[in-house]
Amino acid sequence: MIERKVGRALVLAAAVTTMTTQLDGCIFPVVVGAVGAGAYSATDRRSLGAQADDKLIASRVESRVTDALSDRSHINVNSFNRRVLLTGEVPDQAAKDKAEQIAKSVDNVYAVKSDLEVSGMTPSSARNNDAYLTTKVKAELVNRKDIFANAYKVVTEKSVVYLMGRVTREEGDKAAEAAAGVSGVQQVVKVFEYLSDAELAQIRKTGAK
Repeated sequence: MIERKVGRALVLAAAVTTMTTQLDGCIFPVVVGAVGAGAYSATDRRSLGAQADDKLIASRVESRVTDALSDRSHINVNSFNRRVLLTGEVPDQAAKDKAEQIAKSVDNVYAVKSDLEVSGMTPSSARNNDAYLTTKVKAELVNRKDIFANAYKVVTEKSVVYLMGRVTREEGDKAAEAAAGVSGVQQVVKVFEYLSDAELAQIRKTGAK
């Protein structure tokens, strides 16, 4: 019960803040304050070490990809529990392969899922729409009484929603169903690390390992 209430309040606050910044037609990144960040860490199903690693992994992969590839590439890097998701556009197959190799070579990366497309870069309007869809999906997860919204990371690329997180299969299915019902979402891709019911119970009892 505590997990659900804390997670719901934090995600709802983030969603409301993001939507507020869109009233003038622009979308801006939301920076969570120190109190919010601390509470989020306490309710995250990743260990504190994994949370720190994810920030470092994403930063290193993004930096190395940017240095290695041309400015014709648009690559988004997300890491959850040391599992990297690559989305965006690259000019050719060689660039796609290079980005994947870079991600796999970074320390502490357990796995890489690449959904990079060989195509031209999307316009800013499409990226703004993706950010808006992410906000809508997060809000929908918050509204669902049977989902712990803070367990999920939502990434959107070309109206395709990627769901990351440490969840049971039942939780994953419910979240995917909720995301698929959001207007404008064309597809939902599960990028989950699945937990057994016993593993989830242990995390709730003693914390993530």
